[in-house]
Amino acid sequence: MEKMASSIASLLVLSAVIVVLCSPAQAEVQGSFDDNFSKSCPETHFKTSEDGQIWYLSLDKKAGCGFMTREKYRFGWFSMKLKLVGGDSAGVVTAYYMCTEDGAGPTRDELDFEFLGNRTGEPYLIQTNVYKNGTGNREMRHVLWFDPTEDFHSYSILWNPHQIVFFVDKVPIRVFKNANYTNNFFPIDKPMYLFSSIWNADDWATRGGLEKTEWKNQPFVSSYKDFSVDGCQWKDPFPSCVSTTTKNWWDQYDAWHLSSDQKMDYAWVQRNLVIYDYCQDTERFPEKPEECWLSPWE
Repeated sequence: MEKMASSIASLLVLSAVIVVLCSPAQAEVQGSFDDNFSKSCPETHFKTSEDGQIWYLSLDKKAGCGFMTREKYRFGWFSMKLKLVGGDSAGVVTAYYMCTEDGAGPTRDELDFEFLGNRTGEPYLIQTNVYKNGTGNREMRHVLWFDPTEDFHSYSILWNPHQIVFFVDKVPIRVFKNANYTNNFFPIDKPMYLFSSIWNADDWATRGGLEKTEWKNQPFVSSYKDFSVDGCQWKDPFPSCVSTTTKNWWDQYDAWHLSSDQKMDYAWVQRNLVIYDYCQDTERFPEKPEECWLSPWE
């Protein structure tokens, strides 16, 4: 089983390399951290490497830490490399997400990566979610094919008017399509900031809250680097690049669908790594939400 998993992981890495070579260049953000982000935590909970290129956010019993972009965007490609908290991280959540506002407002749109810590030796779970006008409940959970605490890995979001795709190391793990649903459940109208944070969520994060945070292991530290964005930066009243005829690669036909190589990776992820999909949860949704009927292959 381990040998098969290793072989599949190799194929996924090879496919990801192919995607990287065939994709347009990403635009790494220039300037210092403070030029591009604002942080919301005590100074003691945020540190950088000597060259300022790696950022460390820490959580202890007193406080967590977070940051957000100074600019907001509507559509594009957004990516960050993270190395997650090692060891016993039960109850700890590291989040990397896009949101229309700073705070859990009642009308927010949001695209989430949440990394759910676990006991030593148990795998991290990665949860994704989509919110529209303050309503979420579109969770999916996956295990990963590597240990996300050993090294940096890239986590990316492709967002255009046709689909939202969550990527891990350029491998698509989730596709959320726009089909002009009658329930209108596709974030499309509002620009979003990018956020990341580390916080205590031991009331729900690990085994539904059964596993509590072991504060004797504090501080818990997550690491970040290489934030890149190739997107439409919002300028009021609205930016010119949000028209329906843009020349940006992320808004062209090829970005409206998965490529053939991406479809192969996505199919393997669906078969082997998905441990929860709200579309299959008949207890929560006796009537399947409308977007669940649309195939991500289209």
